[in-house]
Amino acid sequence: MEDRHVTLSELDKATERLVATVGKLTDEDLRAPSRLPGWSRGHVIAHLARNADSVWNLLEWARCGVEVSQYPSNEVREAGVIASAGRPAAELREELELSATRFAIQARTLPEPAWQVTVRARAGWGHPAWYTLNRRWREVEAHHADLDAGYTYAGWSPAYVRWELGDTLAALKLDGGLAAGRLRATDLDHDVILGDGPEISGTGHELLGWLTGRSDGSGLGAVQALPAPPTWPLSPPDWRSL
Repeated sequence: MEDRHVTLSELDKATERLVATVGKLTDEDLRAPSRLPGWSRGHVIAHLARNADSVWNLLEWARCGVEVSQYPSNEVREAGVIASAGRPAAELREELELSATRFAIQARTLPEPAWQVTVRARAGWGHPAWYTLNRRWREVEAHHADLDAGYTYAGWSPAYVRWELGDTLAALKLDGGLAAGRLRATDLDHDVILGDGPEISGTGHELLGWLTGRSDGSGLGAVQALPAPPTWPLSPPDWRSL
């Protein structure tokens, strides 16, 4: 089990970095393409704001014991992003900050027993409420890089890389889905044997950047050409029976 107090502290710092980047963007900057196909930077920021609202819903479920879906539907989720994506930079930045603050308050006031309540992700798999913090952490770090506004996978915190790489490698070992023989982080204790294929090694940042599609893998060592990275994120192995 992750120490949720540490995770929440790391999430706070990641959110501060994100808000600082967004605070430098102009209206024109927000209309420019992000690294996500079909989405502008405004779309990415709007998604991050709506995501904070959605994971607030999951903690409300844990608090009250009454199911509250992460999103009412995929259509509502998409409409929320579209509705906010074109707003002026100042308004969108405020929306992002308010949603993040609202989620942080929800997390810091959640009663102790509620953290063990099983809630359900939009994709359908269940997990204890405390893992919601990790899921939000992933959204903030990955999509901050997707803004293509100066922040890259190289800026991800070491704590995030250690957790996320561990989860990702565990899922790959369980499911396959990557034509590699061995994945090894040279600066961490993450080292897994997958099967037939090349051995791929590099720092945790380089390895996770490539596995998540945020890097082309040019900083990795491999005796053969790199295979296509997996579809990410993968379903966490720990919660598949919930």
